[in-house]
Amino acid sequence: MTTIQNPRSGNIGSGKIAPKYNRTGGSKGNFEMLAWLFMRLSGVVLVVLIFGHLFVNLLVGEGIHAIDFGFVAGKWADPFWQIWDLAMLWLAMLHGTNGVRTIINDYAEKDSTRFWLKVVLYAATTVIIILGTLVIFTFNPCPVVDGVQLPGGFCPAP
Repeated sequence: MTTIQNPRSGNIGSGKIAPKYNRTGGSKGNFEMLAWLFMRLSGVVLVVLIFGHLFVNLLVGEGIHAIDFGFVAGKWADPFWQIWDLAMLWLAMLHGTNGVRTIINDYAEKDSTRFWLKVVLYAATTVIIILGTLVIFTFNPCPVVDGVQLPGGFCPAP
């Protein structure tokens, strides 16, 4: 046991024990390192995805004046844009969830509070990712209700 000097009294044997650095090789440290790396990589990919999204939606063609239901329907008819928007949704949600998880870990003092905040966070993330994925892949711009096609100038005549 090593004792440290008391800075106020100057006594060598003040009775305080010197703190020892103890590195544990637990899985949590590896998870946190991977989460840190994910935040950096997903941030770079998100910048590319978001600026590509903004460029196509706001600058190409008629710009902002062309954005309507038909524009989205036309984009999502192409599998490329479905995958693009899906990647943007998933990465943004997982990136944001990881950031909020870090904030919860930093500021929630009680273990039970931290646990329930994370349960709510993960449940909300799961619901939004599932619903967003379903919307992207099941979107039908020309729905038929009771045998009658709903009106819309972008749908072909029946």
